[in-house]
Amino acid sequence: MTTRAMSPLRQRMLEDMQLRGLSARTQEAYARAVWQQAQHYQRRPDQLSDEELRQYFLYLANEKQIARPTATIALCGFKFFYEQTLKQDWPTLRFVRPPREWKLPVVLSRKEVRLILRAVRIPVYRACLSTIYACGLRLLEGARLQVPDVDSGRMLLHIHGKGKKDRYVPLPAPTLELLRAYWRTHRSPLWLFPAPTRRGLKHSLAHDGGPVTRSSLQSAFRAALKRSGLNKRAHVHTLRHPFAGSWVQPAGHSGPPGPSQSAHHGPLHASDPGSAGLNH
Repeated sequence: MTTRAMSPLRQRMLEDMQLRGLSARTQEAYARAVWQQAQHYQRRPDQLSDEELRQYFLYLANEKQIARPTATIALCGFKFFYEQTLKQDWPTLRFVRPPREWKLPVVLSRKEVRLILRAVRIPVYRACLSTIYACGLRLLEGARLQVPDVDSGRMLLHIHGKGKKDRYVPLPAPTLELLRAYWRTHRSPLWLFPAPTRRGLKHSLAHDGGPVTRSSLQSAFRAALKRSGLNKRAHVHTLRHPFAGSWVQPAGHSGPPGPSQSAHHGPLHASDPGSAGLNH
């Protein structure tokens, strides 16, 4: 199957996913799953039969032995492509269910977290990872924090969450001081954690280098974990686990949060007293 032959189908699928409001990462994952299936059979995916799809799932389970998250992505990608883009209702897609996995999460003690954070050598990554830990954030939520997101008046961070679901999280006083101290080193008008470049931070700020990236933050964490000497399979996401039971308030909600509450709230403007809290 040539790339050119796949292009019209891929383009149509991507457009359908955009219309459904799927994130860019989800679009990429679903399209990759369909492309890998087509590569396996060396044929266009719209020319495959339901039986071939069934055999492909058996191949993934028995020969590739892929993990449940990968199998789930493949299933969701195929369901979207065949049911939404091609308008085909196939029995295999209703029947297949990746097996459940019950794994305990890796949990770090406070001492272990301190060891890792102290081993982070580049200040921007140390400050960002410390904020992710202290406020229980996802990786990109921490990396993409902006100056107006800091509400020092109410001691809250405005988080632009996954799936465009905004929320507020408590901002501990030591973390606010850390953010202020680090921000004074660069004074970016927008990003709390601007991306460093080979030409230096000043060059990045002058040319709108954007915030730190997912890959650079992950690399910094892995390197610090190795230097710390801890023998644990920890990732940046592991920093969220100690925070799991803490209070998190969705934006626009004044009472105690429920397990699924979320609401969109407009951005905090520069004129908001809390947004200027870094420059104290």
